[in-house]
Amino acid sequence: MSVEPYREICFDQDGDGPPGQAPALAALARQGVSDLFLLAHGRNGSPSGATRLCSDFFAPFPGLLAPGAEAGYAGVVWPSAVFTGEPGRDHRALATVLPEKEPVLERLTGLLASGPVREAEFAEFGALLRELADAAGAGGPVPAFLAADPVEVCGRFADALDPDLPEGPERYRRGAREALRQTAHHVLGRRAGHVGEHGLGPLLGEVARAAPELRVHLVGHGAGARLVAYALRGLPAGTRPVASVTLLQGSFSHYAFAARLPHAPERAGALRGLELRIRGPLVVCHSRHDAALGVLYPMASRPADDPGPAGADDPRWGAIGHDGVRAVPGTVARSLAAVLRTGVPGAGCVNVDTAEVVRSHDDLCRPELARVVVSASGTGRRR
Repeated sequence: MSVEPYREICFDQDGDGPPGQAPALAALARQGVSDLFLLAHGRNGSPSGATRLCSDFFAPFPGLLAPGAEAGYAGVVWPSAVFTGEPGRDHRALATVLPEKEPVLERLTGLLASGPVREAEFAEFGALLRELADAAGAGGPVPAFLAADPVEVCGRFADALDPDLPEGPERYRRGAREALRQTAHHVLGRRAGHVGEHGLGPLLGEVARAAPELRVHLVGHGAGARLVAYALRGLPAGTRPVASVTLLQGSFSHYAFAARLPHAPERAGALRGLELRIRGPLVVCHSRHDAALGVLYPMASRPADDPGPAGADDPRWGAIGHDGVRAVPGTVARSLAAVLRTGVPGAGCVNVDTAEVVRSHDDLCRPELARVVVSASGTGRRR
């Protein structure tokens, strides 16, 4: 590990973790730590990979902190999955985090190995995807792509990946693999929110009661951004341990914090007003170069009861990590250069366009992003 003191916080799919995790974090305050930086990895994170990610991401932090700032570090490890691009390995990785669906995954893998080509195989493939989406903890509305014709769905995903891919079995095989990937992401995204609300949020409440002076800075990447955002919903009443939140390429709705949805004013975002539970800023780093969030996320997010088109440019289903938080009055927009030059505002929602350094969804371990997190925390060196 590149930084010390470092602690690892583990949760299972229900948000439960081993005993003693909250006291271990609270003990850092008694050792002189004033600010705790906590990073939640995204999808495709194995436990060992999560530890490496934390080590790489936190490495620049000691050199960025102001003299006298005493920082501690923690990584949140939660059950996600590793997609390797190989059907057999993907089956084994997914089975480790969705063990109750192993027979479904095994059959899906078999269909993908040869590629569904007959109408009956496509019908079975679609039915298996829907069964996979019913995994415990998924919940929420059913995405439209799971209710649509599987042949059409596979073709749409194939076109999104490569519009020049010629008609034929390989086109539909690639589209089918992406449909499986998006189904798993749907399940794991719901899981991330559950772990945040029912695992991390209550744990931070325990820490706050034991060490009220400890300032916690939450950082999440991809689905991990959803996890730390939903932790705000799980904080016990009367506790405010979170001093800043930084979302890096967050894979959830850009309307999550809205009091009114622009396309449905009678409805609110799932995290309405929860930015007020943060003592400092909610910083949302976004990049237009993130194709996973800019193209595939909207295609996979439109609910089945929506009659509209399935285009990637529909603003109703945009991701917060692609174009920032939306429909929250008072939100401030900053370029990355401006933030690195003058810092992050001390409160409120702040969109930071990181496109100049973030060129893909997994483009995470950048020193510039570390500087954004430290600036949001208020512990950085003055320039």
